[in-house]
Amino acid sequence: MKVNTLLLTSLLAVSLTGCSTVKNTYHKLMADEGDEIVSTAKDGAAPLLKLKQSIKIKKLWSTSIGDGTDGFYLKLSPVAGDDVIYAAERDGAVMAINIETGKRRWKANTKRRVSGGPGHGEGMVLVGTRDGEVLALSDENGAFLWKAQVSSEVLSAPKADLGVVVVRTVDGKAYGLDATTGKRLWVYERAVPLLTLRGTSAPQLEDGLAIIGFDGGILSALDITNGSLVWEKRIAMPTGRSTLDRMVDIDAEPIIENGIIHVATFQGHVSVVELSSGRIAWVREISSYAGLGIDGDNVYLSDEESEVWALERYSGNSVWKQEKLKSRSLTAPVNVGDYVVVGDFDGYLHWMNREDGSLAGRIRLDSSKIITTPFVIDDTLYAYSSKGKLAAFKAEELSQ
Repeated sequence: MKVNTLLLTSLLAVSLTGCSTVKNTYHKLMADEGDEIVSTAKDGAAPLLKLKQSIKIKKLWSTSIGDGTDGFYLKLSPVAGDDVIYAAERDGAVMAINIETGKRRWKANTKRRVSGGPGHGEGMVLVGTRDGEVLALSDENGAFLWKAQVSSEVLSAPKADLGVVVVRTVDGKAYGLDATTGKRLWVYERAVPLLTLRGTSAPQLEDGLAIIGFDGGILSALDITNGSLVWEKRIAMPTGRSTLDRMVDIDAEPIIENGIIHVATFQGHVSVVELSSGRIAWVREISSYAGLGIDGDNVYLSDEESEVWALERYSGNSVWKQEKLKSRSLTAPVNVGDYVVVGDFDGYLHWMNREDGSLAGRIRLDSSKIITTPFVIDDTLYAYSSKGKLAAFKAEELSQ
């Protein structure tokens, strides 16, 4: 019987085979000789160089969400509702935070080890636990609604739509649960490879489909109502002799916009896939476990070496590549106005110009690492550290 071995983040720091080959022209933004170092690096990561900031980054508010991930590699990504942000910590607290002020609206203590979430939908805030539970709370006041048992640990956010909660578990299964009662409606299963990254891709729900990335590089589209397979596409093919070489997980969340799925795989590809058919429009051989972001023109990607790419959204051609943050364990990029932002292992948020990738500014959220991808609402950027600090930032150009 196969044993699913979790590859911890320390393994990601070693040199891996199968590095991407660049076939298009891009801007290499390297450090110049003699640049002044203002923050030393660790574990071979790029140091931070003195930066002449072209923008002013203002912290609007910050608040504490308990102990955050409590030192564990958990992507407990906050999620926005209409006028609140829902956030969770590993020790079981779930909170609703006013999006404008950072003041707490409500707090619920689940008394569980939360490992996935929160998700939001159908009037609920949803979290998954280390012990394979899915918990549903009222998004109005945090009142407990129901609990459902699934087969194993939940490491990504459950999602809800059309009266169904879809949740992914680490043992290769996806469940559909009744949004009113938590009763199991369906289960879909794929075999789990011997070695995988620690983490799972959260389901993305769109047009009656649940789009789910699985270990082994498979992207599946399931009917939300009954779990039947609509289409399935292999985004990356395992290659190489060793188990490590053949690991091609989809751990980052796919992004869906205008009927197009954007998806990245570790030691595999970045691909654009049609939602309705599963047809692949273009592919680039770039490896990523952090994931990607998009805007109207580009796909932005943090690769396995923490180099940030901008690719043309409709062709996959390279626009620019930022290498000054190499090996800083970057989050996926997010677009905010004229800038692209990533977080790193030292608690810094880095603003890059979306036109050429040059560094425009940075600010430190916390002394702890940023694991979860920042998110944007109305040109305000929100970020969450592993020690539980949630903060809102806004950038503006400095006057000349």
